[in-house]
Amino acid sequence: MLKPVFCSLLGLLAAQPSWSQTATVAPAAPKTDTVPLSPRQLFPGLFEDVQLGRIFPDNKTFVDAAPKQRPATILAAWRREKDRPGFDLKAFVESHFTMPTSTAIPFQSDLKAGLRHHLDTLWTVLARPAAPAADATDSLAEFRSLVPLPKPYIVPGGRFREVYYWDSYFTMLGLAEAGKTQLMKDITDNFAYLLGRFGFIPNGNRTYYLTRSQPPFFADIVKLLAQDLGNGELLRYRPALEAEYRYWMLGAETLKPGTAAHRVVRLPNGELLNRYWDESDQPREESYAEDVAAAKKSKQPAAQFYHHMRAGAASGWDFSSRWFKPGGGLESIQTTDLVPVDLNCLLYNLEMTLAEAARVAGQPAQARTYEAKADQRKTALLALSWDPKAGWFQDYNWRLKQRSTVRTLAGTYPLAYGLATPEQAKRVGAGLQTNFLKPGGLVTTLSATHQQWDAPNAWAPLQHLAIEGLARYDQKALSDTVAHRWVRLNTRVYGQTGKLLEKYDVENVNRPAGGGEYPLQDGFGWTNGVLLRLLNREQPR
Repeated sequence: MLKPVFCSLLGLLAAQPSWSQTATVAPAAPKTDTVPLSPRQLFPGLFEDVQLGRIFPDNKTFVDAAPKQRPATILAAWRREKDRPGFDLKAFVESHFTMPTSTAIPFQSDLKAGLRHHLDTLWTVLARPAAPAADATDSLAEFRSLVPLPKPYIVPGGRFREVYYWDSYFTMLGLAEAGKTQLMKDITDNFAYLLGRFGFIPNGNRTYYLTRSQPPFFADIVKLLAQDLGNGELLRYRPALEAEYRYWMLGAETLKPGTAAHRVVRLPNGELLNRYWDESDQPREESYAEDVAAAKKSKQPAAQFYHHMRAGAASGWDFSSRWFKPGGGLESIQTTDLVPVDLNCLLYNLEMTLAEAARVAGQPAQARTYEAKADQRKTALLALSWDPKAGWFQDYNWRLKQRSTVRTLAGTYPLAYGLATPEQAKRVGAGLQTNFLKPGGLVTTLSATHQQWDAPNAWAPLQHLAIEGLARYDQKALSDTVAHRWVRLNTRVYGQTGKLLEKYDVENVNRPAGGGEYPLQDGFGWTNGVLLRLLNREQPR
């Protein structure tokens, strides 16, 4: 169950004045003082039996299923029948729930039509409609895990049947290339709606994700839309951007040096930086059996272990040796003890975007306030994360007061967002060339651990940010090399399989990517978006 403190937090955030009263961005959020209940809260006992019994290979199947009756009715039936001879739990679940499907539209690639046609078709395949108007006769609506959204949106594909926060920015890169401005606007409106309703953008629009967010790309989402529609979008979404900032900085004002609360860390000298965090200390509902099993192998108290696991999920890098103690495995995960390079670059970008919005609004004093916050963050982050010996930006362990020794592609974020000095950027470029560049692109980390955010795997968003960061610092040759190798790998795999995938093996380009808690997924939103942008860069439309 969610901890009461988190429910109180969400209630407090939801009770704040709605920014939508001053900016028409999305339909007003429903008036509610309660947080929608998650599947584990709705079906206690039955939930644990289903997930730990592994009656479905993927724990996400049950939490995405829709009940055909009210929870009390289903639970009563389960309690009556579960101890009877011959009781079949899977048959019971399938008779009382509508099971999820991976895609709404059956789709078969037409290789003869070409890759660009495939990409254009996928926007339709991966699109989901806005939620229908509230139907007072639908007595089961509140018991579904899917949180309805007021505008159409794009899902990643495969098992990911809902919108995902940071995926959406990279998907929108492709929508921008395809000229689909209205759909970009719809996605942005949906995120503004979620900020108005919950006070933050959840990991995804599911009730079991309402304890955490994901990497905060909302500022980039708004700026991308503003490239098409003008700087008026900064004003239009300014209240939502401010709500996003409040979420990430919650508790900062009263935080004592050397401590952390929620997503904020105050360093011994008083500087404020951020970490990934999830408000729950329970196993993730969508990966319940995996988390319970992993906790048994860890020496950490279960609640602490689950906090670290959930924070790893909030980072988007679930999972990577980046979050583990040196030489340790998943059982040593320590995500909440780390000040991540990438997260703080994104929050620097949010602060600078808020400063720009204030300037557009004709409020120079407010602009200077946000710029000062961004400068303070930049100074603190560079001092802590830059390793002059390694020539790399690394995460910082605020509890141990020492820099992590793990080098990952998160070290390219200071280039992508302009925090690095020219000399630092030059050394990062050299490190990419020497250690990370592989036949198919840039490998995520230098460690092969069987975790999906480690070697030999590579992911579209990290390729994009590295490519952009290198170009920003005039390292065009290396930027072009990374882009070309990634496009070539994506194109070759598509030609062989008719699919664009969630991740790729860039070390052995003839081998599919592996690792993680679920099979390799196809679709795939952020791969499509980044690929189309790079194709247009190499061969302008």
